[in-house]
Amino acid sequence: MVRRFNNKTLRASGLLCACLTWALMLSAQAAELPDVFAQPSTLTRQAEHSVLLDITRAGQRLVAVGERGVLLLSDDNGTSWRQVQMPISTTLTAVQFVDARNGWAIGHSGVVLHSVDAGQSWSLQLDGQRAAALELLEAQRAADMPGASDEAQQRLVMAKRMVTDGADKPFLALNFSDAEHGMIVGAYGLAMRTDDGGKSWQSWMGHIPNVQGLHLYALARRAEAFYIAGEQGVLLRSLDGGKHFERLDGPYEGSYFSLAVQADGALLVGGLRGKIFRSRDRGDTFEALTNPVPISLGSASRVGQQTLWVNQAGGLLSSTDDSPLLQPMVTPEGPPLINVAQAADGSLIGVGFAGTSRMSMSGVRPSSSNPAQAALE
Repeated sequence: MVRRFNNKTLRASGLLCACLTWALMLSAQAAELPDVFAQPSTLTRQAEHSVLLDITRAGQRLVAVGERGVLLLSDDNGTSWRQVQMPISTTLTAVQFVDARNGWAIGHSGVVLHSVDAGQSWSLQLDGQRAAALELLEAQRAADMPGASDEAQQRLVMAKRMVTDGADKPFLALNFSDAEHGMIVGAYGLAMRTDDGGKSWQSWMGHIPNVQGLHLYALARRAEAFYIAGEQGVLLRSLDGGKHFERLDGPYEGSYFSLAVQADGALLVGGLRGKIFRSRDRGDTFEALTNPVPISLGSASRVGQQTLWVNQAGGLLSSTDDSPLLQPMVTPEGPPLINVAQAADGSLIGVGFAGTSRMSMSGVRPSSSNPAQAALE
């Protein structure tokens, strides 16, 4: 199997070669530090300037995550930050809070961490070794059923390979609808689901039509409509809250890295070369939208009635629900962004290669609730 790299790592730099070099360095570091589950993150005065990959809101608080298990909190709208020691030292790729206290962070080596106190402390709920064991259990059950298909046998072979490889595969995206129900996806088709807040997990790979094991990069949900996007044109849809997924006939064969759902339920999909598409019928048909900057779109964040897009060069663009034409926005000087979130005072806080950056955002009212939770209303 050809090894590919985490998209969140790849999009951190505007230059592909630099990204590949950095990814190789991270892989080498991981090989030197195999026991990342037992080694807590290192507290450092320079944590605010670390490579940060995602940021979100926990009530009025901001939470940012990044390489080597760095997690930062801000209680003054991104003006100052403090680091929280994590129980692991592996890179964290994404974070989400469903309310002011309950949140999850995911990352390399298949880690899933949970907080019940607004990010002040975290416990490890899942790692790559246990995730592989869960998938092997489900794959074995499917292969042992009478009349098992060739796909079931192929899944079993891949599951055994996952166990042999160990905890080396990252989770890349997560979506919790509330404090009990959530899904996480990642490299090589990794997909896990919980219905009890992460106390237990179940492999969901058998419920997703992705026999090639393609990377899954993004999740988005509104009510019972659940979407997954990934490499090589993978677009998946569930209309029952994630219980059953079907493959969509997407408009593009390139990889998709970002998803968003508008207030009216329209689906937005962004990917390679700045391609962006909209579906008004939950993925049955798509229309191409205009993007004046033909650079791959790495992340999408909902802020009020806008969708904010960060491209692979670190540029920030916006589209509104009324006018989906992407418009470039002024970004701070310095290293490129990777992701953004809106602070309680309405400011935009970006994270990227050089840590955090604070921007003003005129014309957008402060969100009264967590943006991720508002998207589910």
